[in-house]
This record gives sequence, structure tokens and C-alpha cells, in this order.
Amino acid sequence: MKEGKLFVLSGPSGVGKGTVLKELLRQKKDIVFSVSATTRAPRPGEIHGRDYFFLKPEEFKKGIEENRYLEWAKVHNHLYGTPRDFVEKTIQSGNHIILDIDVQGAKQIKEKCPSGVFIFLAPPSLEELARRLDKRGTDSCGEKKTRLQNALREIEEKKGFNYVVVNDRLQKAVDQIRKIICQEEGSS
Repeated sequence: MKEGKLFVLSGPSGVGKGTVLKELLRQKKDIVFSVSATTRAPRPGEIHGRDYFFLKPEEFKKGIEENRYLEWAKVHNHLYGTPRDFVEKTIQSGNHIILDIDVQGAKQIKEKCPSGVFIFLAPPSLEELARRLDKRGTDSCGEKKTRLQNALREIEEKKGFNYVVVNDRLQKAVDQIRKIICQEEGSS
């Protein structure tokens, strides 16, 4: 049986990874979404097991000790990680999988899975990124400032990705990512 491909969607906080991915998965049903684990609290409307596995810090740390994450990182004072078993089983079963992770996590995955396809989702500008964080309304002023400072560093990392897609219009970004996936599926 032919193995599936690993796709990684990454970019700064507030760039719209979740929104783009939700629309992509609605349109492209033959790719599996990898649900990440986190120690942060759920945002309004988020559901445990669908959006994230919301874990207590001690539970997450036990997973680190037991090597249950393909990657993990502390981001904005919370732990995030990609469950190893689910990703490996999905790929071995011949299905493609897509991860929505931060830039730190993408670098870890690239070291372990260099044959993955890495897509950087970039904001059209830092001003627009700040506006999106404001509109989201989930961060304090201090958290927003931290996210924007981190975004400056993360944008510098885009050169290490296979593709860069600017999220200036939702459907345009989704279409570009769908084309990248279809192109990469054909090359596997």
C-alpha cells in the first residue's frame, strides 16, 4: 500500500490558519486533519477532540515524557503538540494528513519528516495581522503584543518552507493551498 503524504500549514498567530483550513477541509474531503493537543483553555465554540485535545498541564507533560508527540512547543505561555500515533497511522494507511501548527512545531516536524510538504500562510501585512487579532477578541493587550512580536520572527522563517501563500482573501488562499496539495499528491 502506498503511504499518504504529510502536509504542514504554519504561520503566525492570527493569520487565519484555522479559517483557511476549515474551508479547505470542507472542499477537499480526502485529507485528514490532525487534531493537536494544548494546555490552553477552549475559545468559544471550540470542542475537545474536534478543534484540540484540551489537556491539563500535568497530563500534557506526561505525554512529553512518554514521547507521545511528534512535536511540541510552548507558545504564548501554553503547551501545544501533535499526537504522534495518529499522524503515523494515518500516513501508513495511505491517507494524506494536514497539520495546523506554529512555526516552532513546523521546524521540529521538518527535522523528523523532511519529505513532508510545508506551507507557510503569511499575512498581507503586519497591520492586517494586528487588525485580525483585534477582531478575534480573545487576547489581552499584552498577549496581542507578544503575538505580534512573535509574528515578526516567524515571518522570517518562511524561507524554510516549500510554499508561501499570502492570506489576503480567504478563497484565494484556499484555492492556492488546494492546488499545492493536488500537485504534491500527483508527485507521490
